[in-house]
Amino acid sequence: MYASLDAVGYHVPTPIQVRTIAPVLAGRDVVGTAQTGTGKTAAFMIPIVERLRTWPSGEARPSALILCPTREIAEQTHRAAAALGPELRSVVVVGGVGLPAQVEQLRRQPAIIVATPGRLVDHLDRKTASLQGVRVLVLDEADRMLDMGFKPQLARILRSLPQARQTLLFSATLPAEVAKLAASHVRNPVRIEVGQLAAPPPDAVQDVYLVAGAEKTPLLLSLIEQNPGTVLVFARTRHRTDRLTRSVRAAGHAVQRLHADRSQSQRREALEGFRAGRYRVLIATDVAARGIDIVGISRVVNYDLPQTAEDYVHRIGRTARAGASGHASSFAAPEERAQLTAIERHIGRALRRQAATGSGGRSPVEMSRRRDHH
Repeated sequence: MYASLDAVGYHVPTPIQVRTIAPVLAGRDVVGTAQTGTGKTAAFMIPIVERLRTWPSGEARPSALILCPTREIAEQTHRAAAALGPELRSVVVVGGVGLPAQVEQLRRQPAIIVATPGRLVDHLDRKTASLQGVRVLVLDEADRMLDMGFKPQLARILRSLPQARQTLLFSATLPAEVAKLAASHVRNPVRIEVGQLAAPPPDAVQDVYLVAGAEKTPLLLSLIEQNPGTVLVFARTRHRTDRLTRSVRAAGHAVQRLHADRSQSQRREALEGFRAGRYRVLIATDVAARGIDIVGISRVVNYDLPQTAEDYVHRIGRTARAGASGHASSFAAPEERAQLTAIERHIGRALRRQAATGSGGRSPVEMSRRRDHH
């Protein structure tokens, strides 16, 4: 196991890994909370792989089920499973791709199933999946799954699982609904809390531009031009994401977009292209706030402020990961000032105000007009 950890780049365990691996190996239930980017996936995947790998040969090997809120998180988790336990058969079960291939993989009795709740329920309803062999259940990003309306699907899945199982629940926050879920389905858990809940990454510079809505796009183009690295932009709606992508592409930047209306192959290509450097700019809705695990994103831009302070923390947590530095900038129009106040109250300090000017002291609108003129 240690050789495989070293081979995939795990050299020094993070705090949540230190505190989680031993109780999971011992078969204990766990409720864990930690900031984004703390190494949570490896914290549960390393001991799960080890338990499955060393299961007594005379007994039927059980399987593990890992539920994730989004396709992106599920695919990243599946990659971790394949890297840590290449000899264990694993499958990712998500929407946006054809059912037949997933049916065939599920028939082969995989040791690890990584799934989004909606697509797994589709298989349960079609009787193309059985969960009776599952002995380890992971509810990853539980707060996000409930926020996304997956409560009925989770209830359906939980009814289909054996009562005798190990349950691991991880969540960035523990609101009442998540606490109720844990109380109902997690038995005598080891409680693990690492760092301040829902806190911004400590190495991220944070600032805000107080601008009118019409100034946002010119300001975004100015920041992209000034920033030599990769830029992740969050917009509120799919329509705005598409419009911004056209504007950024017209300005000469390699850009792609990510939102729920895109097919799974398109979403995968956008993420892989951003990770590989084919696209310097990725513009996304909140589907990516917890679905991007890419080290080296130099700047996050909140083109629109999120609806909750917790979502702000998850968005800016895409930069300054794994000990790297980063920069998170937010645009706040007059109608978004209440959201800005809530964010500042949540993080316990005011964001640094920046003047919305570009090179030479010109405003973004003036710079945009000069580009159009030339």
